[in-house]
Amino acid sequence: MPARTTPTKTTATKTTPTKTTPTRTASTTKAATARRSSPRRSPVAGARRAQSSRSWMWIAVAVVVALAVLFAVFRANSGSSAAAGGGPTSYQVGSPGIGAQAPGFDLPASTGGSVSLSSLRGKTVLLYFQEGVGCEPCWTQMKDLEANTGAVTAAGVDQIVSITTQPVNLLAQKARDEGITTPVLADTDLAVSKAYNANQYGMMGDSMDGHSFVLVGPDGTIQWRADYGGAPKYTMDVPVDQLLGDLKSGRHS
Repeated sequence: MPARTTPTKTTATKTTPTKTTPTRTASTTKAATARRSSPRRSPVAGARRAQSSRSWMWIAVAVVVALAVLFAVFRANSGSSAAAGGGPTSYQVGSPGIGAQAPGFDLPASTGGSVSLSSLRGKTVLLYFQEGVGCEPCWTQMKDLEANTGAVTAAGVDQIVSITTQPVNLLAQKARDEGITTPVLADTDLAVSKAYNANQYGMMGDSMDGHSFVLVGPDGTIQWRADYGGAPKYTMDVPVDQLLGDLKSGRHS
């Protein structure tokens, strides 16, 4: 009798799949970090920023308009004429102005003694208010006028008198140093300068005169006035041809 063969039972081995974890690259990590750290933009914050930008825009517009108004006011208060050379020039016209009676004065002079406006009655007198010893362009102006005596006379000016606010001894010394013969009068208490408001057109506030010319006719009436020394240019030396051109075109006798 043949022997019985028992079949061998084969047990299958169960394989568990390995779980692979994806590797993060540096760029992936940075992007993720950026997404987590970046705050979300709020619609309210954006609206506030837009409103703030509009506010600054209107402020800028208001400033520009204000500056334009100030410039227009300045231009309206300035006298304007044409220079002898053809170029436009600007100056302010203070008070007392054309047609007014010129305030009288009697002041010590660099040439000795004193000079009064009444003593010059019957002449056409050009009063020249200026800063004084420390203003070199002011003295250059007088030297230029003296060097062009013929042109000054042809413009109808009989006498030039300068007025400033410093002591007469200093003015006399400066005039000698510069070789100037034009009388320079010492208005140390500013009484005359204030009467003509000539101390309102200088760089040193109202304690000194600026660069003003007042033409007084033979009868004591102001025929022309030009205040060159005011803001914004504070001119302290006007070319003689320009000065006489302004005088001729602006004069009312």
